Formats: sequence, C-alpha cells, structure tokens
Amino acid sequence: MEIIDFFLNLLKDPRTAIGGWITDLGPIWVYTPLFFVIFCETGLVFTPFLPGDSLLFAAGVFCTEGGGLNVYAALCIFSAAAILGNTSNYWIGRGFGHAIIDSGRVKSLTPERIEKIHGFFEKWGALTIVITRFFPFLRTFTPFIAGTSHMNFAKFTLFNAIGGILWVSTFTLLGYFFGGIPFVQDHFEWIIIAIVVISFIPTVGGLIKAKFGSKQATTTESE
Repeated sequence: MEIIDFFLNLLKDPRTAIGGWITDLGPIWVYTPLFFVIFCETGLVFTPFLPGDSLLFAAGVFCTEGGGLNVYAALCIFSAAAILGNTSNYWIGRGFGHAIIDSGRVKSLTPERIEKIHGFFEKWGALTIVITRFFPFLRTFTPFIAGTSHMNFAKFTLFNAIGGILWVSTFTLLGYFFGGIPFVQDHFEWIIIAIVVISFIPTVGGLIKAKFGSKQATTTESE
C-alpha cells in the first residue's frame, strides 16, 4: 500500500512530494527518487502513468536559488535517467516484446497505441524516438516497440540521447524560468493539471483518429 500511496501523492502534487524529499533526504540524495521515477516512467512498459512532464516542471521550480536543487545537476541526472530508461525499455522489448504483447497483461499497451507508434515510425523513421518523448504513454511504449522491431541499437541510442536531453531540458527549464512567477506559484496545481492535459491532447487525438481510420477501412472493405 505504501508504494501505491507514494505514486498517488506524486501524481496529485509533485511539488509537495519533491519538497518533502528535499527536507527528508537533503540536497544530494533528493536526486535518487527523482531519478527513479523518471527512469521507471520511460523504462518500464507497465508504468506509463507516472508523471514525467509535470515532475520535471516541478523539479525545475526547485532549481531556482534557494530551492534545494541545482539546475545543472538536475539536467544531467534527469537526462541520464530518461536515456537509461528508454534503453532498458528497448531491451525489454527486444527480449520479451512479443510475449508481453501476446499476453495482454499490459492493458495500457492497446492495439491502437501500437498502431499509432508504427504509424510514427513509417512517417518519421528514427526521429520517432525524439518526437514521442513529448507524448505521454507513447514515450513509454516507443522504445519498447523499437526493441520489439529489432531497430538498430546504435541508431536508437543516438536518437534516444537527443530526445531524452530535449525532453528533460524543455520541461525542467520551463519550471526553472517560469516557476517563480507569482501567478504560477499561486496557481501551481492548475498549472500542473494544464501541463498534463496539454501533453495528452496529441496522444488522445491521434488515438481517436487511428480508431476511426481503422473503422472506416473496415467499412470500406466490407462494402
């Protein structure tokens, strides 16, 4: 139950969670749970629900002077977590991908999401690794599908590094530069909700489009 409460509190209010870690763990060890969450969100196919964008934004707020985190250390550690997470997910997909998909145990790994990711790869190639970093859920499943498809590991690693650094830098620096604004501080919970909602809009839109496209194709074939 403690681990469930941990994730629920983190999803609900990442700023309070990070503030508590800074107080309890100190300025050095506080990076450990942050690394863990970012790694798991990108590195384990069954934890796509973890807060990536909002956690990075909230951490960026604490990178301002006196906040308890160092912006340079945060960027390096978070980028490493994101890159290593994707690498882990790639090898999970490469070794066990088909078995995991066939088992149906990862309920969030739906046929629509798999189809969406394959569509990205067909259109954008390896650049998909970078693009889907900014799509919740898809950023967790893309390296897994890349591994399942036996994508060249050297090419994957290059785009994985680019995507990881861009994603971490974007949201951490947004929090760093704008998190101290009084309006943001006073409405932080709503800002976090807005980040989550905006992040999900492209994913949801793409899934709806793929679903209706699939139905339309089925109808056309039946005619």
